[in-house]
Amino acid sequence: MAQVLEFKLPDLGEGLTEAEIVRWLVAVGDVVAIDQPVVEVETAKAMVEVPCPYGGVVTARFGEEGTELPVGAPLLTVAVGAAAGTAAAPAPETAGTTSGSASSADSAVSSEYSGNVLVGYGTAGPAARRRRIRPQSPAVVNPTPNATAGPTPTARATAVAVPGPEGPVPVISPLVRKLARDRGLDLREVRGSGPEGLILRADVERALTARETPAASAAPVAAASVAAAGERIPLRGLRGAVADKLSRSRTEIPDATCWVDADATELMAARAAMNAAGGPKISLLALLARICAHALARFPELNATVDTATREIVRLPSVHLGFAAQTPRGLVVPVVRDAGTRTAESLTEEFARLTESARQGTLTPADLTGGTFTLNNYGVFGVDGSTPIINHPEAAMLGVGRIIPKPWVHQGELAVRQVVQLSFTFDHRVCDGGTAGGFLRYVADCVEQPAVLLRTV
Repeated sequence: MAQVLEFKLPDLGEGLTEAEIVRWLVAVGDVVAIDQPVVEVETAKAMVEVPCPYGGVVTARFGEEGTELPVGAPLLTVAVGAAAGTAAAPAPETAGTTSGSASSADSAVSSEYSGNVLVGYGTAGPAARRRRIRPQSPAVVNPTPNATAGPTPTARATAVAVPGPEGPVPVISPLVRKLARDRGLDLREVRGSGPEGLILRADVERALTARETPAASAAPVAAASVAAAGERIPLRGLRGAVADKLSRSRTEIPDATCWVDADATELMAARAAMNAAGGPKISLLALLARICAHALARFPELNATVDTATREIVRLPSVHLGFAAQTPRGLVVPVVRDAGTRTAESLTEEFARLTESARQGTLTPADLTGGTFTLNNYGVFGVDGSTPIINHPEAAMLGVGRIIPKPWVHQGELAVRQVVQLSFTFDHRVCDGGTAGGFLRYVADCVEQPAVLLRTV
């Protein structure tokens, strides 16, 4: 007899707490194999295909494409066991019932269960043996055309009870609770707009807005007309993650910026000579990365982070170099691991791999975290300078503008040279201006006279 098991959205790692369904890869009634990808989701960091640890027949899907789900919410149910391959898809109620307890079909269940799982999705035993209360999803997708069962169960969420004088307050998302707690909002004062009064993030944000702009509540008609006058784009997914990170950087980090113009003629000539000699082509970004790695070896206080809890500066032993990449989804910062020990050829290959993955939306959370220093080449946008925001929790970022012909005094005479503006933003807590100026000057000197570095490539 087939047993219906529920697969929940697993912990995708790196502190991610929610994901948006982008595309279902299976339909109700499809037979899935163990570890087969069943849905493509978008987190705040990357696009991820989620594999199902069960093999059997899909009996229900939870959530339409575009729905945002918290980690732990049901994704789908699968009928596993000897009869699963021939079982018809059950009526919609199947998705809302509680998982069966352990039965005599344990051997069949274990044979249809994967030991390879995503971060946070345990393999201590079959899901059927774990006691749990299953929340019913607000949206159960079951496209079976001949389903004749009763109406779809009403939306119910396993809410965390926030005590109040008049009973518990229904809150399901830890992000909602954290947002309210961080902003000092009493959830008992919030009216939930979700099913059965469930408090959603939008409810908390509306309450915060109303609290911070009293005039809005005094003139609701005027506020409504203003709200309707412009387009509202939710700050969620990648855009929301970027907004939160940049805001935190500007809030926590006392940053300062210095800049200098440098003659990049010799660097460009050296790169052209290297590429003309045959072999793999070397990118300009790779040479700049080599220069950054050498500069950080001389100024290790800039390859660091600040532990605000312990009030300590933590100097990091390895250089994991992030680089800003513009993609159709927005700005991302992939990370090249151990950039300080790589050759220019290795750096070129890794930059190309990560850039292509960024464009395709296939970067993993591991590709986007763990950076210790960021290189930002905004010259590709045709601009000379910038005051970049530090990629929190790093301590510094080097910005590189466009390289263009300009009048320059070279060897005592006016000449046309390839000139670039370098800007350097640093956390003033980790060092003073002398260190930052020394770092930037060393970088500029290497750009102008790269031979000493190129001998080690």
